[in-house]
Amino acid sequence: MNGPQDLGGQMGFGPIAPEKDEPYFHAPWERRALGVTLCAGGMGAWNIDESRHARESLHPADYYSSSYYQIWIKALEILLKRHGFVSERDLRVGEAIDPAATPKRVLKAENVPAVLAKGGPCDRPVETVPRFKAGDSVRTKNFNPTGHTRLPRYARDKNGTIEAVRDGFVFPDSNAHGQGENPQWVYTVVFDGTEIWGEGADPTLTVSIDAWESYLEPA
Repeated sequence: MNGPQDLGGQMGFGPIAPEKDEPYFHAPWERRALGVTLCAGGMGAWNIDESRHARESLHPADYYSSSYYQIWIKALEILLKRHGFVSERDLRVGEAIDPAATPKRVLKAENVPAVLAKGGPCDRPVETVPRFKAGDSVRTKNFNPTGHTRLPRYARDKNGTIEAVRDGFVFPDSNAHGQGENPQWVYTVVFDGTEIWGEGADPTLTVSIDAWESYLEPA
């Protein structure tokens, strides 16, 4: 989706200034925000793609004025309300007032290490053979969806080369909206810097992305 999160190549935001020796958390509430988000996801009501789309759906003014974990918490409120775990009144007063949905499962403290170690694998078998192979010239499609997508805006309608064929993976564009996993082959695609950034780009640079098969067509 062409949301505020898709900043590749955007001007006016200043330079990237990595924080030296940056801690994992800048305040105790951020640690709690991460824990609450992971536990809520463990209830099984939504998947990682729906979670990402909830963050992308924040209004740009809200998104840009929020810190990383503020964005997480605001998106979590959206998900919890959408799936009936909290109401607007609950959030407004800070306690449970209205009846709530029952979670499919509850992540208990003693199970957290094993659950985190397992992760959430998204690789899946694909019934078809890969459409492309390493070395093929491809062009990414030019589309501007209102829903979730993992094709960056800066890499749309661009010519590139297949560097590697990866495995089959859940298709985020459908999975984020309850339309099924629809696994597809994923490819690593390499673009010349001038193809992405145009005239004046450093000709020695390349940009690589991982792209689902339906994002690509023969060049």
